[in-house]
Formats: sequence, C-alpha cells, structure tokens
Amino acid sequence: MAEGKTAEESRGMEGASRGVQMRKGGLRTMPFIFANEIAEKLAVVGFSANMISYLTQELHMPLVKAATTLTNFGGTASLTPLLGAFLADAYLGRFWTITGASVIYQLGMVLLTLSAALPQLHPPPCAGNEPCKEASGGQLAVLYASLLLNSLGAGGIRPCVVAFGADQFDEADRKQKTRTWNFFNWYYFCMGLSILVAVTAVVYVQDNVSWAWGLAIPTFAMAASLVSFVAGFPLYRHLDPAGSPFTRLLQVAVAAARKRRLPPVTDSTPLYDNSELDGPISLDGKLIHTGNLTFLDKAAVVAEGEEEEKPNLWRLSTVHRVEELKSLMRMGPIWAAGILLITAAAQQGTFSLQQARTMNRRLSSSSSFQIPPGSMAVFTILSMLTTIVVYDRALIPAARRATGLRRGISYLTRMGVGFAISVLATLVAGFVEVKRRDVAATHGLLDQPRATVPISVFWLVPQYALHGMAEAFSAIGHLEFFYDQAPESMRSTATALFWLAIAAGNYASSFIVSLVHRYRAHWLPDNLNRGRLENLYWIITFLQLLNLAYYAACAHYYTFKPLQQRQAGDPPEDSVELHTKV
Repeated sequence: MAEGKTAEESRGMEGASRGVQMRKGGLRTMPFIFANEIAEKLAVVGFSANMISYLTQELHMPLVKAATTLTNFGGTASLTPLLGAFLADAYLGRFWTITGASVIYQLGMVLLTLSAALPQLHPPPCAGNEPCKEASGGQLAVLYASLLLNSLGAGGIRPCVVAFGADQFDEADRKQKTRTWNFFNWYYFCMGLSILVAVTAVVYVQDNVSWAWGLAIPTFAMAASLVSFVAGFPLYRHLDPAGSPFTRLLQVAVAAARKRRLPPVTDSTPLYDNSELDGPISLDGKLIHTGNLTFLDKAAVVAEGEEEEKPNLWRLSTVHRVEELKSLMRMGPIWAAGILLITAAAQQGTFSLQQARTMNRRLSSSSSFQIPPGSMAVFTILSMLTTIVVYDRALIPAARRATGLRRGISYLTRMGVGFAISVLATLVAGFVEVKRRDVAATHGLLDQPRATVPISVFWLVPQYALHGMAEAFSAIGHLEFFYDQAPESMRSTATALFWLAIAAGNYASSFIVSLVHRYRAHWLPDNLNRGRLENLYWIITFLQLLNLAYYAACAHYYTFKPLQQRQAGDPPEDSVELHTKV
C-alpha cells in the first residue's frame, strides 16, 4: 500500500508540474520562435542558395563536382537531425538541443565567412583566357570543415524547432489544437519570408559586392537567431525528455523476436498494460491496440514466469510501447514517398541555376540590372507564400464547409496534391531546357558557354513557381503528418524523419546525376549548350509518376494512430478522420 501511495503521489506531482507547464507557452511565445526561425533561415539560405556559384565561380570547381558536393552535404545536413532528435527526446530536451546546435552552426558560418574573406583560403581570380586555378586541398578542407559544422548544427535545429513551436500549444484544448495546425502553415510562411530576403538581398550582395560580405550577413543573422530564441526562455512550455526512444523501440523488437514461437495473438489474447510505467511517455494519452503488424503484439504477451510489476522490458513490453513501434513502421511507406519530391527540387539549386546563368537576365531590354542566378529561387518562395495564404485563408475554410471536418483537408490529401504538382514542375523544366538550347543553336552559341543565350530567364519562372506550390502542399503536409502521427514522446525523432527524407532525396539526386554522368556524360557537360539536360528531367519525371502511384496506394491503406486521451473532452481529430482516404 505504501508503494502504491508513493506512485499515486508521484503521479499527482507529475500532474501538478504539467499544470504549471500548461500556463506557459501559447501565442505569446510565437514572436521569439518565429524571430528565431526568420533569422536562422536567413543564415541557412543566405549561405546555401547561391553556393553553386561560389563553388564554380570562386573555387573554380567543375559543375558536376560542385553539384554533387552540395547535394551530398545537403543530404548530410538532413541526416544529422536523427542525432539531434535522439538527444532532444532522450536527454537534453528541445530547448537545450536547439541552443547548443545553434552555437555549432554559428562556428561553421564564421569559418565559411573567413574562407571567403581571407585570400589564402580561396584560389586567385581567373586571369584572362588562362585556365582557372581550382581550390587546393587545404582550401577545400576549410570549406568542408565549415560545411560539416553547419551540418551538425542543422542536425540539432531542424528536428526540434518546429516540434518545440507546436509544443507550446496544449493538444487537449480544442481551441489550441486548431492553433497547432495553423502554426505549421505560419511557421512555413515566416520561413518563406526569410528565404525571400536571402535569395534577393543576400544573393545580390554575394554576386555584386563580395562573397565575404555576402556570407557575413547570414553569419550575423545566425547570431541574432540565437539571442532571440534564448530570450524567450522564461515563457516557453518545456516538455521533459522521456528517455531514449530508440531503446524502447529496440526493446519491443527484441521481445517480439524472443516470443516469435508463441501462438498468434487473437482478439481474446490478454496483452500487458502498465499505466504507471508508460506515464512519462504518454502525456497526451495511451495508444490503443491495433490489428495490424500483429507479429509485434507477441512482445506484450505475458509468458509464464514473467513478473508484471517490474518487467524485464527486453522480454515484456506494454501495448503502448508496441504501438509506438507500429506507428513509426506504418509511417515508413508514406515517408519514403517524399524522397523523390526532394530529388526533383534539388535540381533548382544546381542545374536550373546554371541554366539561368546562360540566359538573358535583364528585367527589360532597356534595363542594365541583371537578376542574379541565385535569386531565381524568389519565384519558388513567392509561389509558396501565396499558396500558403490561399490555402490557409480560402481553401481550408471552403473545405471545412464542404466536408464538415475541422482540419478541412487531410494532410495525406495535401501531400498527394504536392506530389502531382512536382511531376508537372519537372516536366515543364525539361521542355524549357529544349527551348533554351534550340535558341542557342539558332544563334550559333552552342560552343560559346560564356555567351548569353538570347532567351529571357523568365522562361524558368513556371518550373520554379510549380516547385513552390508543390512544397507548400507536400512539405507542410509532411510536417503535419509526422508531428500528428508520431507518439508524443518521439516527436523530435519523427520530425527528423522529414529531414531524413530530404537527406535521402539529396543523396538520390547525387546518385542519379553521378550515374548519368558516368554512362551519358554528354548529357551533363560543363557547357550546357552541348548537353542534354532535359533527359535528366525526363528521367526524374518518370520516376515521380511511379512514385505518385505508389503514394496513392500507401495513403489509401494507411491506418491512423488511435489515441485514447488521458483527459475527458473531445476525441482526437484524427479519430474522426480515421478512414479518410486520398
């Protein structure tokens, strides 16, 4: 009895602590979080948006090497969030993970700025018609060190910021849950505004003033981001880390493997449940048993001789912990569908940018101002921002009236629309490249790679704009999906899956480009006028069509996470949408 009383008192203290936390957070924390996101994205995009130009024009890298370098480091920066998410969910919490990672990113930005500012850290400018001197091994080592620090810093920031922002709203409160959905839209909107500044003002400074100043601006922005975020510390709602999620998942897998010879689990089979044990990892509610992936259910079957009060978790797991693993496994196929979307978008920062460099970038025939190639991404951002506003303020209210659902459109439907638009974007890109090269041939410029092809750069606007629309639908839908469907104790880890898809997409882009360059080198020469870049776009378009069909099947058969809330009140929104299909 004394032991039970102690457990009861412990739960009461936990509830009281949770109540204190509930009085924090909310809308008043958003200025600090959004200011952090704006400054941080200004730093990240200000450094990355025009890096293909820095590598080819300043460090004199060959085009294919520069493109694969960027996609490889872009992939690494999207892979490290798994490490950051693990530290946040298991040990540090999201606030301290973001803070520490921001310091690491700051160091990377300082090193990169020094590499551009100090003459000994980059090769000399090209002299006349002489071959340009490529960066030395030591100079490249400085570049790679800065990119590695940025990748590590991004690993702590990316999976935690969006989850930390959503944590500021109590999902048990019906009104605040609606604000959580709006948060994802406006989080992406603020991010887009920052990117807009980066691909215009910062890229202009890089191309027309100096790379030293063009990288110093993002470096200062990163410092401002860190100060802004830390300033909001007293107001934030902090959720304590609940232990290593990977250990719990491994325990379930090991327990299920050990009991694989047990009879199949049926509806009448009793399964182990322990609310006290699961309390720290099920703050929003207990996961309900589902009838799929039943081979894992054996981990929750109490075998003869097993102690239920103090179980060996490597042999016996609770239903909630089994369902945590099931939730992540069910999310896997949907996650995989997002990879090719990133592969397609990655071309906008490499080959599409090089296309823009060869085209007429003047605003008009009488204007002397030329649009920097890196600023073409402004059309992606403007399209994305416009789509977000129309979606949030017009499309969602109309969908709510039509369907009767508070969410209006399920995130699976939203993602599917984004995938379809991305197919169209890549298809258009191929036709535009055919047009660009035909104009170069007509004017005898096929062997003059540095000459301006007399075709307006605005021919590229449709593909950039379509990619922006695809991102507004699919990327935000992905974030909503991962945050909503992941167990609450694993939300940083689940958000890291979003960035893991970006990593896989960048690596897939590097693989496809390397494969094409190996077997069809004439498609992607340094002189694009003699290449067949459109064939790369056709390949990606075909792969995306297959991916769209795959996604439609996965979404149709997807089972939503069933959650029994701890507190009395409205059922989870997704229990209403449990059988919603794309």
